Amino acid sequence: MFENQPKSLYALALANTGERFGYYTMMAIFALFMQAKFGWDESTAGTVNAIFLAGVYFTPLLGGIIADKIGYGKCVTMGMAVMFLGYLSLALPTGNASYAQYVMFGGLALVAIGTGLFKGNLQVLVGNLYDDPKYSSSRDSAFSLFYMAINIGAMFAPSMAKWITNQYLEGSGFVYDAANQDPAYLEALSGAYGLCFGVACISLVLSALIYFFTRSWFKHADVTAKQAKASAAPMEELTPKQTKDRIVALLLVFGVVIFFWMAFHQNGSALTFFAKKYTNLTVSGPMRIGFNIFCLALIAVSVYTAFGAFQAKTKKNKMICALVTLGLWGGAIALFSQMSDPTMSQPSDFQQFNPFFVVALTPFSMAFFGALANRGKEVSAPTRIAWGMFVAALGFAIITLASTELISPMDLGDGTQSILSPSWLISTYLTLTFAELLLSPMGISFVTKVAPPKYKGLMMGGWFVATAVGNYLSSIPSMLWNKIPLMYNWAILIALCLISAIVMFALLKKLKAMTA
Repeated sequence: MFENQPKSLYALALANTGERFGYYTMMAIFALFMQAKFGWDESTAGTVNAIFLAGVYFTPLLGGIIADKIGYGKCVTMGMAVMFLGYLSLALPTGNASYAQYVMFGGLALVAIGTGLFKGNLQVLVGNLYDDPKYSSSRDSAFSLFYMAINIGAMFAPSMAKWITNQYLEGSGFVYDAANQDPAYLEALSGAYGLCFGVACISLVLSALIYFFTRSWFKHADVTAKQAKASAAPMEELTPKQTKDRIVALLLVFGVVIFFWMAFHQNGSALTFFAKKYTNLTVSGPMRIGFNIFCLALIAVSVYTAFGAFQAKTKKNKMICALVTLGLWGGAIALFSQMSDPTMSQPSDFQQFNPFFVVALTPFSMAFFGALANRGKEVSAPTRIAWGMFVAALGFAIITLASTELISPMDLGDGTQSILSPSWLISTYLTLTFAELLLSPMGISFVTKVAPPKYKGLMMGGWFVATAVGNYLSSIPSMLWNKIPLMYNWAILIALCLISAIVMFALLKKLKAMTA
């Protein structure tokens, strides 16, 4: 799993982990923050959330264009500085003053621009590491590991947001209550959420330190096509037809994955609203273990040590890994035994399950597809994307079943019908994670592999533009939240995922021919 990987991969992955921890700490509470601070309904908060997500994923196109001219490393550095200013603006305690919304929108714009300069270009640096023939065969597994590292940051983020919220509310004489609409409580809640933006500032500084202290490890990968040509470094040469075919193939893939991201990024809006309105946040029994982030972390690490017990080359190492695995399980059980029964959760808690599943399931995914490749049955990235769309439809089928007897949001109003077991949402997130593992890391790997050398930054930006369009369209379920029955909302997402899967399967032969 970790063999034949350069140490520079881990440096870049760790730098990205810190940045993503801050970002997802913010995203865990962003929609709820807008509701508490400005009194916005689900439609308005969901729309602003979707526009921001669209900006975050559209700006890498501009970042890629700039990086192809001035260099990827320079853009990464500028991106971190701009993001820091954005998070700092969002952390300012503006209260309910008339200018508060303008400060928030300005901060969001800076975060989006900074992410555009940072995110795609950092991934291009990762891809460039595997242009070296020594490591080229490890490209797909590298992006699986890189994607796993991103989700380590995302996994801890909701718990950090919850801890800050609880501490701040306790200091103000409150406890979290999803149905509480008292102005004093909402003011305290929005203040608690505001501190989460400060966490993003701190984690970004840590990421910057990691990036700069390890820069010598990946400096050789910070080379654009123009720079490579000037230095007479070896570079893949493509004919005009090959260049055109590759760009068209990438554009076709981009068009299909739009609808995956539209469906997938309901975690910060519709699925969070579902948790707030319909899910029983009082958790009892064995399920409580999922609401202790340290239990989840120990379980996730134990997956890797368990794999080590099977894959280690010496008996001594196998034994060490096995003993560590047992110790991690024992630690998780000990922590679980100390949890209160029942345990009170918050809507944002459910957002930790997707990154946990990504981290825990990545070794299984790599082992499964690695075994197929060793048998000469390697599954191409476009094929995995097609299956990912199909699995995403199954994920929303689960939440549709849960919604069959619920009161529609338009009839429920500001009230709650907190009757559903958390297992429904957890199962939905698990299934969507299977889809994500099939689609996202392989899609990024596909772009870095297929993109013509002189358009690498632009094409990586194109991947994020597709994500941006999908993120903007993710506002549709929020806009329809109070207008149609829940099952109809989920049915729209199921239909779009199934149609996209069918289209992708139909394009497989054409994509293979165009990228050969």
